Amino acid sequence: MAQFTSAVYQNEFLPAGGTDVHAIVNVTCSDAGQAGSGGGRAGEIVVVDTSGSMGIQNMELAKQAAVAAVEQIIDGTWFAVVAGNHRAYLAYPRNPGPVGMVQMNPQTRFEAVNSIRTFRAEGGTAIGSWLNLTRALFESVPDLSQRHALLLTDGENHNETPVQLDAAIRASIGAFQADCRGVGTDWVVAEIRRISQALLGTVDIIPEPSMMPRVFAELIQQSMGRGVAEATLRVWAPQGAQVLFCRQVLPQVEDLTHRGTPVNPLTVDFPTGAWGDESRDYHVAVRLAAREIGQEQLAARVQLVVGQQPVTQGLVKARWSDDDALTTRIDPAVAHYTGQTELAEAIQAGLAAKAAGRTDEATTRLGRAVQLAAETGNEEATSRLRKVVDVDDAETGTVRLKKSVDKADEMALDTASTKTTRTRG
Repeated sequence: MAQFTSAVYQNEFLPAGGTDVHAIVNVTCSDAGQAGSGGGRAGEIVVVDTSGSMGIQNMELAKQAAVAAVEQIIDGTWFAVVAGNHRAYLAYPRNPGPVGMVQMNPQTRFEAVNSIRTFRAEGGTAIGSWLNLTRALFESVPDLSQRHALLLTDGENHNETPVQLDAAIRASIGAFQADCRGVGTDWVVAEIRRISQALLGTVDIIPEPSMMPRVFAELIQQSMGRGVAEATLRVWAPQGAQVLFCRQVLPQVEDLTHRGTPVNPLTVDFPTGAWGDESRDYHVAVRLAAREIGQEQLAARVQLVVGQQPVTQGLVKARWSDDDALTTRIDPAVAHYTGQTELAEAIQAGLAAKAAGRTDEATTRLGRAVQLAAETGNEEATSRLRKVVDVDDAETGTVRLKKSVDKADEMALDTASTKTTRTRG
C-alpha cells in the first residue's frame, strides 16, 4: 500500500504589517506499486505520428518504438494504439465494437505488434484529432481509474486550426494524462508543451530518431510504475485569506493556480495526476490580514488526498515579530525554487525573443537565465545554455548569443526549461 509523507519549509516570521506567507511543501510517495494495483483499472494508449514527414527511416524507428512501448505494458492493462496523420486511426484493436480498448495479454500484445508493423508514413498532421480519438477510447472503458497516453510527433500541426487544437486540448483535460515527445527539429515546442502541461504530463525532444525505442520503453515503464491512480493537493486557508498561487516546483515547474476546484469556501483541490515512488515539491503562497506583533496564525493546511481521504498533510504557519533577524531571513528552499521558476521563464522568453529577432532582449533574458542557473546550481540548465550563448561572466549574467546554434540544442534548452533541481545542501 502506498505510503505518503510530507514536510514544510518556510520562514514563518512576518514583520509588522506583513501579509504574504510562502512555503515549500514536499510530498513523498513510497510503495506505490504497479499501475492498476490500487483497486482500479489502468489504461494506456500509444499515439504515433504516421504523417508523410516521418519518412521511411523515421517511420521504421517509430514502429520499433511503439513495439517497445507495447512490450512494457503490464498484462491486464487496457490499451490501444493510435496512428495519426491528418486524421486519427485506431490501429489496434481492429473492429473493437463499443469498447475501443482491449486488455493486455500475450495474444493481444502479439496482435498489436503486428498492427504496428503495418504503419506507413503518409498524409499531414492534425494532433487535435489524435487527442479526440484518444479521449473517446478512454471514455469507452468508463471504469478506468488511471488513463495515460504517450504521444509522438515529428512536425508542426499544419492540418487543423489552432482553435481546433485548443478545443481538443480543453476537452481532454481531466480525461487522461499525456507524456509528449517530439523527434527531430521540425515540430514546435510551444505547441506540444501546451498539450503536456494541460494533461499533467511532460514534453521533451528526441534529437536522434534511433533513441525512440529506448525513450518509449522508459516512459511506459514509468507509467506502469504509478500505482496511485490519482491524487489532489488540497489547500485550506482561513477565512479572509487568499491563496496567491500553488505551483509544482519539483521535478518540474507547473503552475496549478488556475486549475483548482473549490471544495468549500475555504478549501481548493489542485490536480496532481498519478503517483509512483517519487518526491514532489510545491510552492504555496497565501496572503493573510496583518496581525499584531506576537500573534500567530495557521496560514494554510496542505494535504494530499487520495480517494477523497487525506493521506498526509503539512501546516503552513505565520508569526508576527519585530525581530529583523527573524523576519528578513528567506527560507533557502523558497529562495531556491523562486529562482528556478524565474529561470524557466527567462529561458522561454529569451528563446522567443531570439526567434523573433529581438537580439538585445534575447541576450538580456538568456543572460539572466545563465545567472539564475549558476545561483541555483542547475547544472543541466547551465550546460544547455552554453550551447546557445557564449558566457563571459555567469555571476553577472554577461553573455553573447552564439552566431551558429544547432536547432536541436535550442529545442532541448526550451523543453528542459521547466525541469528543476532540488535545493543544494
